[in-house]
Amino acid sequence: MLADRITDSLCHHAEGPYWSDTWGGLRWVDMLAGDLLHLDPSGTVGSGTTAARPLATEAPKGAVTRIPTPSSVVACVRPAAGGGAVLALEKGFALEDADGSITELPPLWEEDVRMNEGAIAPDGSFLCGSMAYDQRPGAAAMWRLLPDGTTTKLFGDLTISNGLAFTADGARAFYVDTPTGRVDVLDWSDADGLVARRPFADLTAEDGHPDGLCLDAAGNVWVAMHSGGQVLGLDEHGKVAERVAVGARQVTACTFGGEDRGTLFITTSRENLAEGEDPAAGSLFAVRPGVHGPAEELVFGD
Repeated sequence: MLADRITDSLCHHAEGPYWSDTWGGLRWVDMLAGDLLHLDPSGTVGSGTTAARPLATEAPKGAVTRIPTPSSVVACVRPAAGGGAVLALEKGFALEDADGSITELPPLWEEDVRMNEGAIAPDGSFLCGSMAYDQRPGAAAMWRLLPDGTTTKLFGDLTISNGLAFTADGARAFYVDTPTGRVDVLDWSDADGLVARRPFADLTAEDGHPDGLCLDAAGNVWVAMHSGGQVLGLDEHGKVAERVAVGARQVTACTFGGEDRGTLFITTSRENLAEGEDPAAGSLFAVRPGVHGPAEELVFGD
């Protein structure tokens, strides 16, 4: 399969796409610019291909709206109950009200470490992992924000904490710490959080490095392969069952969206690229892989 490019190269480091009925359409982050981006549903793919459509651009003329945050870094955005969203900023969390106003919560550390990628847990808390700016091993951790504002560090000794997604029954989560070259699986309990981490899929022989991921309605993993120009669809045993070619090498994350949740949206990055290198990097891509994403979404606070 080949993904279609659906936006211009709008981002320096696009990450964390997520489709939600709460905000109506797709949001993702231009992480190191501290901005959210929102693609209006009218600018997304329908039931067919996007190949013949012009590339979406930013408002006022285009279908993409750029939303600044109070931080120089916004790593992840997920929907919240009652409208609005929960955000991971550089060194902690923030809450967006339904009117769009953003309130930063107190920072969690002072070190040269930033948030990177996260997900809403089955109990309505927000989990996000971090990474050191120099990517030094063991400097990152997994953090948990409860709806009452309480924050806890679930575990450390991570390096580049990346994709995280929970199964529909809430019993397990799939997770990537990129330098391991693996997708791991963990058990979930509301009391203890993520526990019993073990390998699920060894992707060290594949082109690229595992980055963000999502699940389809059957519970199968789709994982973005950074520097590999592809998204891999894994079967229930962790074996590669599908390959989606992407027209930019630094593929960062993916999510299912669209009205029928049948479109896989894919973010890409031009971080550390020279001027003119990989010209489609920083664009949003999309493909109809023949499967759909989960019908129910987890929201912060529920």
